[in-house]
Amino acid sequence: MKNHLSIYAWLVAAAFLLAVNLFYYPKWKLPGAEAAISWDVSGYYFYLPAIFIYKDLKKVGFREDVHQKYQPAGSPYQAFQHESGNYVMKYSAGMAVQYLPFFLVAHALAAPLGYPADGFSRPYQVAISLGSVLVAILGLWFMRWVLLQYFKDRVVAVTLLILVFATNYLDYSAINGAMTHNYLFTLYALLIWATIKFYERPTYFKALAIGLLIGLAALTRPTELIAVLIPVLWGVGSGRQARERLAFFGRHWTQLGVAVVACIAVGSIQLFYWKYVSGDWIVYSYQDQGFSWLKPHIRNGLFSYRAGWLMYTPVMGFALLGFITLFRQQRPLFWATFLFSLLFIYIAFAWDIWWYGGSLGQRSMVQAYAVLAVPLASFVAWAGRRSWTAYLFAAFCLFFAYANLWWTHQAHRGGLFASEQMNRPYFQRIFLRNEAPEDVSKLLDTDELFEGERKNIKLLKEENFESDTSAYQCPLPPIEGQHSLCLDGERQYSLPVEVPLSPADGQWVRAEATFRCQYKEWNFWQMTQFIVRFVNGEEVVKERAIRVYRFLDSGETKRLYIDSEFPEQPFDKVMVFCWNADGGKPMVVDKVRVEVFEE
Repeated sequence: MKNHLSIYAWLVAAAFLLAVNLFYYPKWKLPGAEAAISWDVSGYYFYLPAIFIYKDLKKVGFREDVHQKYQPAGSPYQAFQHESGNYVMKYSAGMAVQYLPFFLVAHALAAPLGYPADGFSRPYQVAISLGSVLVAILGLWFMRWVLLQYFKDRVVAVTLLILVFATNYLDYSAINGAMTHNYLFTLYALLIWATIKFYERPTYFKALAIGLLIGLAALTRPTELIAVLIPVLWGVGSGRQARERLAFFGRHWTQLGVAVVACIAVGSIQLFYWKYVSGDWIVYSYQDQGFSWLKPHIRNGLFSYRAGWLMYTPVMGFALLGFITLFRQQRPLFWATFLFSLLFIYIAFAWDIWWYGGSLGQRSMVQAYAVLAVPLASFVAWAGRRSWTAYLFAAFCLFFAYANLWWTHQAHRGGLFASEQMNRPYFQRIFLRNEAPEDVSKLLDTDELFEGERKNIKLLKEENFESDTSAYQCPLPPIEGQHSLCLDGERQYSLPVEVPLSPADGQWVRAEATFRCQYKEWNFWQMTQFIVRFVNGEEVVKERAIRVYRFLDSGETKRLYIDSEFPEQPFDKVMVFCWNADGGKPMVVDKVRVEVFEE
């Protein structure tokens, strides 16, 4: 069979994506915030039930009922009230257009199968989740076809397997496939395919396809309009080829006009929606979120422990190296892929929320893998030319694949990946481990974790809050005695337990207290903090904290401690206190104990 290795690789990849979706982490059967239609996906999707079921595109009045019934986290906030009084969807309509076939199938089957035809019951979850995997499989098929035009069959096979097993494309196709990135990857693969076909034999139909694909990508994420670079620059590797391309455009200007009109027609869907709902042709629906064009977060976006692209998907470093081999060996592919990737990275990391919320690594880069697969394949081809480089490259790829599978597991079932909160100490402590002591979670908040044997322990102060009579306007009973400290929405800070302290008194401070909550706080930015602060006069010298709710479940009482090493700067006292982090959930604190000790 011709090109049999790449077909086998595609089949393995397709089977693996389906298995992960159906058996390992079936979001279509999970409730609430883990459902297929939740968080951002619910915002992309709201157009469809609003139009076809509730006939309420202006007020989106069903969103609160949906939130109460299905708890798709984030859904009430995916539309904001415009000054017109109507509600405008936060996200553009491109994903809704792409979900439409799956939605219609689910809507036709929901009632006959005995489910509510409300847009969010099980058939809709299955349709969006499974349909998204099918989109991924389609994208990989066209990615395979594109790469075969320029690389050997075995190179294409290896490249496909790297994308699926060694990058976070796995997460954003098999598990979180209903996000934009999977669909855009497939649109880019189709766009490159259509571009190649157009230059082989230009027709109006192919020009129409190019325009529709670019328009749909931009309707999905407006910044994807840079996709126009692909058909414009594809195959241009020299000045002579650039002149030939301009001459080609001159001869085929009517076909180019068809592509432009098609692109504008698709993009205008959003303009007409905004006009219908708000009365304005243009609405900036992201409100207070935007770009820092002059100060893009390139370094953080690429290398940070929080969500650095190459930190969590290091195998794509080979794609970046592949631009060197691509420039030397296949220059007509270089400029389109290189300039697109350069601009894409700049735009992705100019976004102020550069870590992109609950992202495994950099989800913003996933759709660009359809373009970066070209230099990646070029590097694969280079590495395979010598035995020693092939074996070394294979070893790296196997390690990166294992790490990617491990990260994917920890993000969904293992529990060690902490979305939006990762940092260097925690990353290094948990990397490639399947278990970690509970105290290791403190490293998400502090870079200090004492795990040795404490010596020369001295008690400095204890506080049981028995004299705090203000505490008991509190929904929770005291932990011990008649009174405990109570924090809630009104009382955000506890009175600090202050102790005179000097560098001669020891090496470390341990603050310990008993905590009880009513309901667990899941938003880490609103978790109650237990804080140790070193002070010199009125100056804060050093401060460390842990988030208490990391260790508490609803209704649980637990004793917790935080250790902090003496700072090098002068200090004269230590303060221990709690802050409710602008949260409103009640927390009871008692039996605060402050000690010093030595290593």
